[in-house]
Amino acid sequence: MTIRDITTCLEAWAPLAYQESYDNAGLIVGDAAAEVTGILVTLDVTEAVVEEAIRKNCNLIVAHHPIVFRGLKKFNGRNYVERVVIKAIKNDVALYAAHTNLDNIAGGVSFRIADQLGLQKVRILAPKSDVLMKLVTFVPNEQEGPAFKEATQTVLNALYEAGVGQIGQYDHCSFRTEGTGTFRGSDASEPALGRSGEDTRAHENRIEVLFPAYLQPNVLAALRKAHPYEEVAHYLTALTNENQEVGSGAVGELPEPLSEADFLAHLKTQMSLSVIRHTALHGQPVHRVAVCGGAGGFLLNDALRAGADVFITADYKYHEFFDADSRIIIADIGHYESEVFTKDLIQQYLLKKNDTFAVILSEIDTNPVLYYL
Repeated sequence: MTIRDITTCLEAWAPLAYQESYDNAGLIVGDAAAEVTGILVTLDVTEAVVEEAIRKNCNLIVAHHPIVFRGLKKFNGRNYVERVVIKAIKNDVALYAAHTNLDNIAGGVSFRIADQLGLQKVRILAPKSDVLMKLVTFVPNEQEGPAFKEATQTVLNALYEAGVGQIGQYDHCSFRTEGTGTFRGSDASEPALGRSGEDTRAHENRIEVLFPAYLQPNVLAALRKAHPYEEVAHYLTALTNENQEVGSGAVGELPEPLSEADFLAHLKTQMSLSVIRHTALHGQPVHRVAVCGGAGGFLLNDALRAGADVFITADYKYHEFFDADSRIIIADIGHYESEVFTKDLIQQYLLKKNDTFAVILSEIDTNPVLYYL
């Protein structure tokens, strides 16, 4: 199995199209055609992590945070990023990052936190819009003869295989209506129905399906390959619908309400925390909880709209804590601490997808922040 096989597998789960514009997820260092000897999973790539990969015969490191975030103009080893890249290249160790693309999927980083806390009815906190498209196409139906009896289903099956028709927990979703199509082929045409140069009326099914916008090239290729017409009539519409499977953060409910103090104790235990920075307690029960791994302060208003009693995230600045304004408890648990279970998330996914080589969790604590207690 090659590194490309692994990255393709990861990107089927967390598509690169879902990363934020500022991000640098994907294969950062390495030959995609190289055979995989082992995978080391980490939150951050440091020199110590690369050395660990070498010792454990892992030639692919899958990290959450990209080691190269901004462009590198020199490779002279004057900072840790350059030293990590140089060491990886010298030792044929590939570096891959699943960052905000993994943050932005249902079942991703924030969902892992929700799972750790035992939240139920978990959903995306801030779903993304403008990530869905609708395809409409027209296929001759059985009224045009036995040759077209299965044409509609053949086209639909090809489209489903390409990734269309997924809506939440349902797949193979489509809509069809019957109608009449008209066309006239040129002398150079080879129509599946009618004759060149003649007006033709055809009994057709109009098919409508939704799909993630990033799949457009694959969807159109599948349509053209499966459709019986040499010129495939179709059109695409960009939708502003929210995609409930793609977006930032997560929100869910505790099985039973807890007091604020009991919830903070639960949070500290479940996330293995030494300290929690938080705003004032209100003496109210905690039932609904919003979470965002990493720096999630931008989601505060979404947490409020969702009716969350507590918002758990990281990297809050002093003045930003005032934004709680007695409406919600903000709990800053630390960036590393909020994402540390992401390693387990990635490992579990990769182990489900292969059994031919080791997928190892790094034993290196890469947290650059220490606490004096």
